[in-house]
Amino acid sequence: MSKRQKILLVDDEQDILEFLSYNLKKENYIVYTANNGKEALTAAKKEIPDLILLDVMMPGMDGVETCREIRETPELKNVMIAFLTARSEDYSQIAGFDAGADDYINKPVKPRVLVSRIKALLRRGMKAEADKPDVAAFGGIKIDRERYNVLKDGVEINLAKKEFELLELLASKPGKVFTREVILEQVWGGDVIVGDRTIDVHIRKLREKIGEDYIKTIKGIGYKFEF
Repeated sequence: MSKRQKILLVDDEQDILEFLSYNLKKENYIVYTANNGKEALTAAKKEIPDLILLDVMMPGMDGVETCREIRETPELKNVMIAFLTARSEDYSQIAGFDAGADDYINKPVKPRVLVSRIKALLRRGMKAEADKPDVAAFGGIKIDRERYNVLKDGVEINLAKKEFELLELLASKPGKVFTREVILEQVWGGDVIVGDRTIDVHIRKLREKIGEDYIKTIKGIGYKFEF
């Protein structure tokens, strides 16, 4: 019998929590709920869910801040996180992905669509954990997947989750040109709608942190990693 997967729902609206809980429990998920960011952090540390479905607009600690704190908690670094939000502005998505989110699911959402997206996210999470070397070194850059960190010339560099995943993808095959479409598929998932600007912002931040020489732009196509 396969292990039942755990999902933590975080929203300040009780009717939304009840609606989501009902539909996910029907799919045999173990469901936990929290009404705000602080409750979410406590529940996440206790239960270590496979997925956190997180509302963006909450009083006090909003979803982006909550996501960032979750990603700074070592035991939660690999938990999948999806924002559930009515907001679709580009800047909001970039802020969310920069904080470490894996996906955006827009309200209102139909139960079948929600379940489909969640299943896809959980598959991505399982696939990402399988069959990858823990440490890879490229010149002065060392990527430590187990600790989810990057060292440059022995100095640790602080990367957001999506920055790390983008670097890990490009460095998986040095010299190979990754198209924007492949990058979106591999790092953000095919169901996530993000613009080219999102990729460009993450590339720019990566270059600021690891140096300009490692990531090359192939005009009109995409990017490649060299060392």
